[in-house]
Amino acid sequence: MSTIVLDQSLEDIKQKVIAGERLTIEDGLKLYETPDLLTVAQLANQVNEQKNGNNVYFIENMYINPTNVCEASCAFCGFKRKPGEEGAYTMDEEALLKYVADRWNDNIREFHIVGGHNNEVPFDYYLDTVRTLKKHYPQCTVKAYTGAEIEFFSRISGLSMREVLEELIKAGLDTIPGGGAEILTERYRAKMSPEKASTDQWLEAHEIAHELGLKTHATMLYGSIETKEERLIHMDRLRQLQDRTNGFMVFIPLAMQPKSVNAGLKRRTSAYDDLRTVAISRLMLDNFDHIKAYWINIGPQLTQMALTFGSSDIHGTLIEERISHSAGALTSQGLTRSELTHLIKGAGKVPVERDTFYNIVKTY
Repeated sequence: MSTIVLDQSLEDIKQKVIAGERLTIEDGLKLYETPDLLTVAQLANQVNEQKNGNNVYFIENMYINPTNVCEASCAFCGFKRKPGEEGAYTMDEEALLKYVADRWNDNIREFHIVGGHNNEVPFDYYLDTVRTLKKHYPQCTVKAYTGAEIEFFSRISGLSMREVLEELIKAGLDTIPGGGAEILTERYRAKMSPEKASTDQWLEAHEIAHELGLKTHATMLYGSIETKEERLIHMDRLRQLQDRTNGFMVFIPLAMQPKSVNAGLKRRTSAYDDLRTVAISRLMLDNFDHIKAYWINIGPQLTQMALTFGSSDIHGTLIEERISHSAGALTSQGLTRSELTHLIKGAGKVPVERDTFYNIVKTY
C-alpha cells in the first residue's frame, strides 16, 4: 500500500489498515478531524479495491411509496401526511398496479418499497402490497419495509417482530431496506424521531431478518444534530451486528436533505463531509462488502467522485424517487442505465449491473 501520509498523526491508522486491523471510534474521530482528506480517500479506495476491484454496481429498480400517511413526526421528513391532510394518500391494489404499469420497463429487477407508518390500515394491507406485486411481477425482488416499519407493524398487529417478518416472507418479501436507522443513538432518536423504533429495536428487526435468512441493507442519515462520535457509534453498532450475523450486504450513508429545494448551501451537507463520510464508512465497516454512494442525495457528480473514496455501488435507476425529493433533494428523480454506466466509466471504473443480492447481471 503506497499511500503517502501528509498528516503524520494518521500513520498509525494507515498501518492498521494495511494490517487489516479494525479501526476504533477514536481512529474514526481522527479521520473526521484531519485536514488530509486525500489520505483518507486513498486508504478507503485501497480497501474498496481489495474487496471489489474496479467494479461499481448498480441496479434497475423502481421506488414505490404505497402511502404517505404516518403516525410519526420525524423532524427531517417532508414526505409524511397526517390522515385527512391535504396530499395524504394510500394506494389500493388498483392504484398500486397502475402506478407500476405506468412506469414499467422489462429491465426492472427490484421494487423498493418504503412508506409512512399508516395506522389507519391493518397489517394485512402491507402484506397484500407484497402479495400483489409478487403475483403480477414474480421476476422482481421485493425490497420492502424498514426495520422501523417492522417494529410499527408489530405494534399495530399484536404480533412479535419475528412473526411479522415470517408473515411478510410468506407473502413474498425478499429483503428489507436500510431506512429507519437515522442515527443509532437514543439521544438523537429522542429529538429527531421519538415515535419510531429505538436503536435496539431497529437492530433487532435486522438481526431477526438475518436469522430468518434475509440479507438486508443499512443506512445512516447524517448532517443534522448528531455529533461525529455518534456517526461512528452508529457504524460500530452495525459492524457488531454484522460480526454476529453477516446479514448486511451494503451500507448507505444518506446526506440529510433540507425541507426546501430552495434552501441555501448552509442548510446542506458539504461536499467535503459527504466524501469524507463515504471514505470513513469504508474504513470503519471492515465487515461490509459494499458502501453505496447515494446519487439522489449527493448528486451524480459527487457520486462519481465517491467512487475513488471507497464506494462500490451507486444504487439504481429509481424511475421516481419521492422521499428525499419531498425533503428538498436537488437531483432528478431517476437516471437511465446509460447515464449510470457513463458516470461509472468516467471515474475509470467498470459498470456492473447487479440484482438485489449483488449477483452480476451484466458487465459493461
